[in-house]
Amino acid sequence: MNTPAIEIQHLVEFHETDMAGIVHFSNFFRYMEKCEHALARQLDPTGTHFSPESESLWPRVHASCDFHSPARFGDILIIRQFVTRIGDRSITYRFEIQEKAHLCMVATGQLVLAHAKKVHGVLQPQPLPDAIRSLLEPLRIDH
Repeated sequence: MNTPAIEIQHLVEFHETDMAGIVHFSNFFRYMEKCEHALARQLDPTGTHFSPESESLWPRVHASCDFHSPARFGDILIIRQFVTRIGDRSITYRFEIQEKAHLCMVATGQLVLAHAKKVHGVLQPQPLPDAIRSLLEPLRIDH
């Protein structure tokens, strides 16, 4: 089993559920982003590379989520993030979302972030800085 780059927990709140009492699908993308932000704060507490104030911008170029079983109000979810690919200009993360009490897999997902900067007001792809690569490379897994 691969070690995640980070693992967080999230208590499902009522407003995250639909009329059937099941977590609305859109919230899984929020959970993945919540985990991603926790990793960014852990790796870069000063916000040099991953904050909105930095020169680096991180538009998502791919986002996917596969649902395996429902999550409900009051469930505690364990969200694990893995660094699966570090490209020349992008980073790929994989996520596992598991319900804590029964250890069942609720969802798996993926985010691909491009590295970009604004040049004359337009987003332009940029090579991944060596500083960011060196932060992420020790966390990368082979899948």
